[in-house]
Amino acid sequence: MPVPVRGVRVRAPVPVGAGNAWGQRISVVGTTGSGKTTTAREISTRLHLPHVELDALYWAENWTPAPEEAFQARVREAVAGEQWVMDGNYSRVRTLIWGRAEMVVYLNYSFGRVFWQLLQRTFRRSFSQEELWHGNRESIQKSILSQDSILRWMLTTYHRRRKQYAALFQQPEFAHLQVVQLKTPKETKAWWASLPPILPDAV
Repeated sequence: MPVPVRGVRVRAPVPVGAGNAWGQRISVVGTTGSGKTTTAREISTRLHLPHVELDALYWAENWTPAPEEAFQARVREAVAGEQWVMDGNYSRVRTLIWGRAEMVVYLNYSFGRVFWQLLQRTFRRSFSQEELWHGNRESIQKSILSQDSILRWMLTTYHRRRKQYAALFQQPEFAHLQVVQLKTPKETKAWWASLPPILPDAV
């Protein structure tokens, strides 16, 4: 079951009928490397909701960021739908996303767990040359040794982001959100297992 932490309001989902028992617009958040995309894909598969990856809307070829107006427009179009699960931490579009979302799934894992997951993922992607978005691929040089290192980013944002989410969940403009906080991968997998499979024609 989701475990609350001090200062974070967490309400366990309560089934209210086929098709919207768990919300049809779900935002998955958490610090870099926590497993947001994996979790969003699992929710998408189990609840038959379209999956939107914010990184795919933001990054163009050669790791070129989208112009701000274009990024905002893409997010507005994505959240206009009645059904979606979206992962990402982009604060500049948080109000757009959470204003439409019904549920936020917050992966609040320990520092050690996230760092280890991110390190493993970085090496795997770098050596396999897995394509991410629009032809982009990670490399040891970019992901570990450069000024733009994703590991460096995680180290500098982890504690700040945890404090930020604790405060955000108490803001009145987000009072409509059902917040599910998950503190370990084991807890997350148990939560996945609790999601009732919904037939496509029921949503």
